[in-house]
Amino acid sequence: MKTSRRGFLNASLAGTAALAVTGAVARPSAQPPQPAARPGRIRFGVIGLNHSHINGQVETVRRGGGTLVSFFALEPELAAAFAKRYPEATQAGSAQEILDDASIQLILSAAIPNERAALGVQAMRHGKDFMSDKPGATTLEQVAALRKAHAETKRFFSVLIERHESQVINKAAELVTAGAIGQVLQIIGMAPHRMSPETRPPWFFVREQYGGILCDLASHNIDSFLFLTRSTHVEIAAAQIGNLAHPQYPGLEDFGDVMLRGDRGLGYLRVDWFTPRGIQTFGDARLTILGSDGYMELRKNIDIAGRPGVGHLFLVDHKEARHIDTTDVRLPYGQRLVDDVLNRTETA
Repeated sequence: MKTSRRGFLNASLAGTAALAVTGAVARPSAQPPQPAARPGRIRFGVIGLNHSHINGQVETVRRGGGTLVSFFALEPELAAAFAKRYPEATQAGSAQEILDDASIQLILSAAIPNERAALGVQAMRHGKDFMSDKPGATTLEQVAALRKAHAETKRFFSVLIERHESQVINKAAELVTAGAIGQVLQIIGMAPHRMSPETRPPWFFVREQYGGILCDLASHNIDSFLFLTRSTHVEIAAAQIGNLAHPQYPGLEDFGDVMLRGDRGLGYLRVDWFTPRGIQTFGDARLTILGSDGYMELRKNIDIAGRPGVGHLFLVDHKEARHIDTTDVRLPYGQRLVDDVLNRTETA
């Protein structure tokens, strides 16, 4: 486990820095069905299908009123699977064909992580808004290029990250705003993942391509920390990364953690690739929010005590401990993003 604080900041958090470029950020997650798609209000295309998150991205924009027009991927097997899932979309002969299509207003991408920023820059310079899977960038140089393109074109670069597609996190924010647990003091985020190396593409094991475990996985909880504490100035108090148990994959980081010191709260985040096969989810993800008058625990993917489904929220205050259902929480990101594309606002 060798890293320096400067190296950590420059390499592993670059993807999170990209969240500040412009627009909103979110990630698809396994949530109960949301309202049906609204009638088509914009036309969008897809370039890059290297992560299955692209399906959640497409559904989010469709819910907001987007019509999927076309897609392109270099990999025939990925293109075939996407075409089967979305038969209404035309398979383009090249990425340039989609970039040059004047009728397309928004481009989505789940390309290999270190390729997303350059594609976003291209899209913005072709007069289109862009929504990326996380991480939206893997180096600070890419972040600088995105900021420059945004400033010059006024197009949006939005990263779909977990909390905008998470009913339980949005419910927690609502309760925090209502003062349910007093002042937020500290947040602990745990994001274990199952690796299943036999299912992973080669780029998953190349750090330059995936950006490092903190850039890849911890970006979710860093965003949630900022969202829930409303911190605007944050110091990295400590951080570490390592390959603890997978020497056969020297480019892989299988563990990382971060301590945050914000102007409105403290944080500790841990991410790893050690979820065992005995649990029926990719990881028992948890978020604990400590307040001055109570606390909440979010069990995002599973309640190991036996309740079915996902998005479990437990709240403990001076009166009682209770489980809160979040299945009816509305997720507004998709509609807001489409509104912003149409109206040039920044509501998402």
